[in-house]
Amino acid sequence: MNEFVAVIIFIIIFIIFNNLNTKIRKLEKEISDLNYKINNIPPAQTEVIHKKTSAEETFLPQQEQSQQIHHESRKYREENEKNSTPGQKDRLTPVFDFLKQNALTIIGIFTLVLGIGYFVKYAIDKNWIGEAARAGIGFCTGAGIIITAHFLRKNYQAFSSIITGGGVAVLYFTATIAFREYHLFTQNTAFIITVLITAASIILSYYYKSEVLIIFSLIGGFAAPLMISTGQSNYLFLFIYITLLNTGMLAASFLQHWKSVGWTAYIFTTGYLLSWTHKSPELLNITFYLISYAIFYIFALNDYFKRNILSTSDILILALANFSSILGLLYIFDTLKYEPPIIFPLIFTAVNSVLLFREYKRKDSGVAYSVFAGLVTSLITIAVAIQFKTHLITSIWAIETTLLLFIWKKTGQKIFKIFFYILFPLVMIAQLVTWTDYFETKDLNIIFNPPFITSSFTIVSIIINLYLLRNFSKEPNGKESNFFEDLITVISYGVIYITFLLEITYHVSEMPWSAVTSTGLLFSIYYIFVLLLFRKLLNIRNDIQNILMYLFFFLIAINTSVSTLPVVTAILTKTLHLSFYFLHLLQWIPFIYVWYRIIPSSAFHKQQVSYWMLSLALIISVSCEFHHAYILMTSNDLPHSYKASEHFNILYLPIIWTILASIFIYTGLKKNIQEYNKIGFALVGLMVLKLYGYDVWQMDNISRISAFIVLGIILLLSSFTFQRLKNMIRNMVDKKDKKEESTD
Repeated sequence: MNEFVAVIIFIIIFIIFNNLNTKIRKLEKEISDLNYKINNIPPAQTEVIHKKTSAEETFLPQQEQSQQIHHESRKYREENEKNSTPGQKDRLTPVFDFLKQNALTIIGIFTLVLGIGYFVKYAIDKNWIGEAARAGIGFCTGAGIIITAHFLRKNYQAFSSIITGGGVAVLYFTATIAFREYHLFTQNTAFIITVLITAASIILSYYYKSEVLIIFSLIGGFAAPLMISTGQSNYLFLFIYITLLNTGMLAASFLQHWKSVGWTAYIFTTGYLLSWTHKSPELLNITFYLISYAIFYIFALNDYFKRNILSTSDILILALANFSSILGLLYIFDTLKYEPPIIFPLIFTAVNSVLLFREYKRKDSGVAYSVFAGLVTSLITIAVAIQFKTHLITSIWAIETTLLLFIWKKTGQKIFKIFFYILFPLVMIAQLVTWTDYFETKDLNIIFNPPFITSSFTIVSIIINLYLLRNFSKEPNGKESNFFEDLITVISYGVIYITFLLEITYHVSEMPWSAVTSTGLLFSIYYIFVLLLFRKLLNIRNDIQNILMYLFFFLIAINTSVSTLPVVTAILTKTLHLSFYFLHLLQWIPFIYVWYRIIPSSAFHKQQVSYWMLSLALIISVSCEFHHAYILMTSNDLPHSYKASEHFNILYLPIIWTILASIFIYTGLKKNIQEYNKIGFALVGLMVLKLYGYDVWQMDNISRISAFIVLGIILLLSSFTFQRLKNMIRNMVDKKDKKEESTD
């Protein structure tokens, strides 16, 4: 728990520094502009102008000097406006500036607190002071630091705020140690003391108008229950206290417009609520979830109702408040088995629909309209997902990724895309956990089962994400899509593939392993075929298309040669029905379509190696298909299949290769594709080597004579056909040349 608090504190401090320095930079700009208005000279140019010698001023007419100053002023303003563009700022620069300007102060107060602590420890070790005196010293030291900071406030505002925060920290830790270690007062007394410290620091923050100080106060206020905890949970009392603290936060943020105050309260409140929900889900949780939701929703909509704008911070807290509340509330209903769980998504949908209708009536389709439309759509989708009893976290996170990308599309604020990059891996992890149900659960329905329905919502979310990423593949500055977007695209297609593969594999898992493997390969072939079929719609790049085609032909060859042979064996041993073999033949539909329709219109045929890959897949597939069909037709059991296989390889395989080689050479000559010619002659050479090197020595005399006669006839016919084709081509070329000569 201590590590969790430390992480939260670090995040909050980061937000504080960023927010504070942004305001400081704005103030500096306002002072600079004021200086310009007073002196009519830009501050950056003042020194330059004053350095002009009197002689130079003499040679410049007054009008030219005035024009030069006006030109320099306008140039300064343009540069200042350019440098102040939010999209071009480095987000870490304000933090580094703050640290550079206040590093000594932070180190100093930290060192002072440590020094006091070591002194008190030394005094305790020497038995100079008792337990009550130790606590008294701590309280007096903290109060003394705060009083000192008060007197420094007028001339050293930032320095004083940090010093005051250090004093508040001393008071908190003193109260904690006095209760936990020395047992000087009861838990109720300790809690009252920490509440008083929090109240006093909040009053000081408002009095000093210090955002830094109120952040320290809120951190202390939210950490107080942890400091004085005895391990016995009193959640009712705890969340009444947190609700009061959040109400004070809401008032402070309205009065001073401090966004970081609301974020601090949201992070701590959400952490407490989720922890309580996980440890002890009960109906009482629901009340505080709804109260917290209302508080932070009002906080996020402050500027919207006042000035009709939604900042990046407001949109983020709107999205997070909706989804974190939905997550906790649905978890409670799911754990306690209450119905209907979709009531909360529908309630939140109604709340956002009111605001969406308000924007619709105003006929404003700007950022606010898009945000509320995205929230309403997402919440309705969550309600549908929950009604189908999908996995809670996976569905909500998947839908939230789409919402973040959608808001980024409408606002152009890259912070939403960064959050998408953070959340997307979590969705993938949750999806992996969802898939484990296939291995742990038995008798799942086909399609209508929790793992697949959950995966379906993830797939829908992924498809929308791919659409959004594709439309933003080029950034406004012209840069192409980055590595992360390419990686997300690949992972997304992988998730779709694995989802359907697991569903299919689960329902055929009772069959022999050869059938499972063959089914998986057949699905893989069709999945790649669909990607190639819709390659333009999916905006798949040419290099990715080529990779998919290589993979497609590789799977065709593997499925026919390696995967189907065990299927044939299973059919012969009566563990599989013959009809399963005909299912395997369905791979020829996409194979033929890709060869004749997709390859000619793609960049795949421009590569020489592509012809070899395609032809190799065809040779292996045709040879193996005839081999498997011959075995199934001539064999009744497994022992007979071995002899049939040997007979086929010796007698029929050379004939098949010769016919294929002839087809390749004929196609190469007709279409003037040299690679097909090379492939055909290479296959003839391989066939001849196989025939004379192995086959003839395994045949009897009759088979040997038959093989040579058939092979010789085929080769002679092929040669005759090639010679005839060559003559036809030569005659066509001669006629064309004569026609050109007569024209000349």
